[in-house]
Amino acid sequence: MKTKKTIKNILMMAIMGFTLMFFTNISFATNTGKVNVETANLRETADEESRILVQLSINDDVEILGESGNWYQVKSNNVTGYVRKDLLTVEDSQKEQKTEETNTVQKEQTTTETNTEENQESQDQSASRIVKEDSKLKIVPTINATDIIEVKKDEEVTVIEEINGWVCIEKETAKGWIRTEKLMTVEEKEAQEQAAKEAEEQSKQQEQTVQKTMYIAETRVNLRKEPNQESESLAKLTLNTQVDVYSEENGWSRVKVNGTDGYILSSLLSDSKKQETTTSRGATEPRKEQTTTKTTKKETKTTETKKETNSNPPVSGKGSTVVETAKKYLGAKYVYGASGPNSFDCSGFTSYVFKLHGVSLNRTAKGQYSNGKAVSRANLQPGDLVMFGPSASKINHVGIYIGGGKIIHAENPSSGVTTDTINSGYYNKNYVGARRVI
Repeated sequence: MKTKKTIKNILMMAIMGFTLMFFTNISFATNTGKVNVETANLRETADEESRILVQLSINDDVEILGESGNWYQVKSNNVTGYVRKDLLTVEDSQKEQKTEETNTVQKEQTTTETNTEENQESQDQSASRIVKEDSKLKIVPTINATDIIEVKKDEEVTVIEEINGWVCIEKETAKGWIRTEKLMTVEEKEAQEQAAKEAEEQSKQQEQTVQKTMYIAETRVNLRKEPNQESESLAKLTLNTQVDVYSEENGWSRVKVNGTDGYILSSLLSDSKKQETTTSRGATEPRKEQTTTKTTKKETKTTETKKETNSNPPVSGKGSTVVETAKKYLGAKYVYGASGPNSFDCSGFTSYVFKLHGVSLNRTAKGQYSNGKAVSRANLQPGDLVMFGPSASKINHVGIYIGGGKIIHAENPSSGVTTDTINSGYYNKNYVGARRVI
């Protein structure tokens, strides 16, 4: 009896041992899972909106730690997070695992063959795209996703897949997402380049047609690379230099002179040559200073008498109109670089006012010193431009003479457009010269 009982106990322990081993194997089998899609996001919490910790690739193994609704809590490379259940294949038993592996291999082989065919077809149609502008790839196809790598304009990239207005592209060893509109096909790029080439050829053909021949109307004029005052000066042209004009736009003429193409302000050109005298438009201040130096005492006395006589010169009709226009902007704001209609800097103010009267001026105060013709201080009239600065080569301010020894000008941010005297103080000490442009 005792022996039977002992045998029975042994059998029970054996059964329990086998049962434990069986469940342990099942437990171990169900502790692992395998990613069954191209890319799976391992998220911080069991939520589609949760932060992405890392991206898993197809066939990556993960350790399953638990479940939460439609999510598995898993661990991969020491990173713990949540993956949707439908993105993992759980291995239920050793037998099923082998079967699943066999099926997976077969499926992968089939998928690989299919993908190869699809990729080949896609590549035939245009698997490559061209980046339209410098951009950064996203880790997932959402606007707020993390940036992972930069792609440059005109760079050619390989397309992996497209979804909902996003394209997954591959660059070197990295993959990322970019908006569809930031890419163009190779064919579109070629068409764009062809259109640009045709436009350039058309422009060259138009450039070959000379519209007219003109002459430099100032003592020294810059031939500029681009149609703006800040552009590089290609050459200094002197009075009466002949130029071929090809086109004119926005106050600038595109010209060729001595084999060099460039731009000149149209206001600095004339249909005919100018007479080279000290009173011409090309007259310079140094020449007048030399003439003054040679003046006899009698001539000096005559000049002083003339200065007193012309302290209130007759007002030019055009100049008076310019002054009236300028006064309409008294109190307007001073903003550096502004040229109207609500704010100005000094040369922007003079340019704007004279433009309203059909006169185009250079944009800077120093540049406007080459517009029109020189006027002595004794012969100032309303509407004349008056320049100031340490010297003629360092002019830094300009205003419009309004008569009675005063100017109207855009002074500074605190004063805006205002009037000042030029017979005392700063403007008297820093007076450089004046130009008559109307």
